Amino acid sequence: MGDETFVDFEQGLNYCIRQIRAVLGDEAQTPRWIETIPRRGYRFLAPVDGLPESPPQELQANAVSEKKASRRVWWAVAAISVVMLTAGAYLARSHFAHRFTAKDTIVLAEFANTTGDPAFDDVLREALAIQLEQSPFLKILSDDQVAKTIRLMNRNDQRLTQAVTREVCLRTNSKAMVTGSIASLGSHYLLVVRTIECQTGDTLASAEADAENKDKVLFALQRTGNQLRQNLGESLASVTRFNQPLPEATTSSLEALKAYAQTVATSRPESLVPLRRAVELDPNFALAWAGLGVRYANFGEHALANASFKRAYELRDRVSERERFYIEAHYFGGIGETDKAIQTYLQWAQEYPEDFTPYGNLGYEYANLGEYDKALSATSRAVQLSPDFATFNGNLEGDYLALNRLNDARVLFDQAVARGVDGVVLRANRYYLGFLQHDSAAMLEQVAWAMGKPGDEDWLLSAESDTAAYLGHVSQAHDLSQHAVKSSKSNGSNETAALWQMNEALRLAEFGYPDKAQTAVSQALALASDPDVRILGALALARSGKMRQARELSDALDEEFPLHFTMHAYWLPVIRASLALDQGSPVKALELLQAASRYELGSTEIFQIGTMYPVYLRGLAYLKTGQGQEAAGQFQKILDHPSVIVNFPLGSLAYLQQARAKALLHDQEGARRAYQDFFSPWKDADPDVPILKEAKAEYANLQ
Repeated sequence: MGDETFVDFEQGLNYCIRQIRAVLGDEAQTPRWIETIPRRGYRFLAPVDGLPESPPQELQANAVSEKKASRRVWWAVAAISVVMLTAGAYLARSHFAHRFTAKDTIVLAEFANTTGDPAFDDVLREALAIQLEQSPFLKILSDDQVAKTIRLMNRNDQRLTQAVTREVCLRTNSKAMVTGSIASLGSHYLLVVRTIECQTGDTLASAEADAENKDKVLFALQRTGNQLRQNLGESLASVTRFNQPLPEATTSSLEALKAYAQTVATSRPESLVPLRRAVELDPNFALAWAGLGVRYANFGEHALANASFKRAYELRDRVSERERFYIEAHYFGGIGETDKAIQTYLQWAQEYPEDFTPYGNLGYEYANLGEYDKALSATSRAVQLSPDFATFNGNLEGDYLALNRLNDARVLFDQAVARGVDGVVLRANRYYLGFLQHDSAAMLEQVAWAMGKPGDEDWLLSAESDTAAYLGHVSQAHDLSQHAVKSSKSNGSNETAALWQMNEALRLAEFGYPDKAQTAVSQALALASDPDVRILGALALARSGKMRQARELSDALDEEFPLHFTMHAYWLPVIRASLALDQGSPVKALELLQAASRYELGSTEIFQIGTMYPVYLRGLAYLKTGQGQEAAGQFQKILDHPSVIVNFPLGSLAYLQQARAKALLHDQEGARRAYQDFFSPWKDADPDVPILKEAKAEYANLQ
């Protein structure tokens, strides 16, 4: 090939044809089989007009007098064969691989379907994405980011044609895009994929394969995906290792795959319909079961989510390595085996260091345990890898809050929203920041943002109810909680509605309304029996003195979830310590609470913020044993962590309990100040709140 450099395979092929003509003579006619060589690949399609596919047989049939010319043609054939075998590699590797790294993002276009068969519409792009995402080397632009970019382009038609994909590619500063096509050749199908550099439009690599029939299309697509991975610079060893057969990694049913593909771009409740259809068509479709698990979890339907992930876990050998990590981690997280979930995320991050998902979920798990430094490190890495993923931006904001880095949390929120990154987690944490900074305008702004948004509105309404309760406005808190419950139910999320109802039950129990708390627990359990709902129910009943019901619920949870980490390390010790306090056994309560001491600052999965219940109950136990100094230390710990407990009502009640501890120590001045710190935010509280009436009577006795 001399010093020639080709930027397109067709140029290289035409160069070879010119060389053949140079050998045969300018007037000689090029053999017709040469003209049939596809311009997008390196192989012969089929004989044309009865000519043999293999040129050697044709040439060997020539007369002896043509041997010299035949040898010259053979030389040309050899030349073009070498070019055909090397040109693609030369173009893909020399022209591109030196400039392509694992940090470069690829955007996938829709396949051009010229077969006339709609079964291939909206399917092949999703299948190719799954095939390419097996690679730890390639980074595919997420569907969420694609959808967001198209919205910014103000396009009504969101189909990823080549033109639209290139614009998305440029707007997201991605490196390249991959286009594909499928055509029918009689009963066969030809699939062609091509990688195109976004800035220049140059073809950087291409691959193709043919399928004998419709059932073999996914196998052919797998071959093109693997060719493309190698052509883009991934090692053969890596391609071989991360190469679950595509029909097994997805499904052999094109109809089921099509249903699955229809859910990718949306997380609305109606996305459950095609996913359910997918698993009906193929009950062994592991990815569809995992997709159901994710969506059920997003809608607060944790029992259904865990059942879906359990089924996906049973089928985990049928998916790619990356998807196996995804399924196993969610399964372990769902059943509460936090240590195994964390270990899976760590292995996932090691195998796929450029994948933001394991880092973000790892941060979430660390935050649940109260290990906020580790959470910050992991979540920061996730946001670095995917700056526009809203949930992980929100989680990072929450990590900053928990570490009392309020300015960092504010800067992150402002920068994210300025980039068009938004979501309920960001907004909820901005609400909490407003609470900590006494910025009521900022709090109302977040509530206003959420109104009318299904799945977001109820979250901010419940946060508002906690704030009202924190200030002693029990009646207003009730109205807001009921609004949150109604909003969740209208969105089809009964489990989330039950959690908001249980949240109110806890407040009522702590404020001295045992019968109302019991009623609220019954209403919540009528909505859902999710483990989180039952945990809060058992605690609310225990704090209300309803010992028999609380014990029955907690014992059932203990038996049903023997491996659930946070349940056994945090919630069951808290519930049983509360029961011990009711029975007049504060020493036993202190012993039970030792198990939760390591995780007492955690958000514990149910709440986005920390409740600090182990600390609060430990303080109550010390009060009952007459250890005023130790009790004061526990309540001071709560007061020293306002950015962990935020507006959870125990943060307000800690001032009252601190006053009682000071009084026990005969520190009247300290007790008086603590009572006043409690009364100050409660100055406009509902006057008939039992715990407020008790506090006023105690304060009067100090005068």
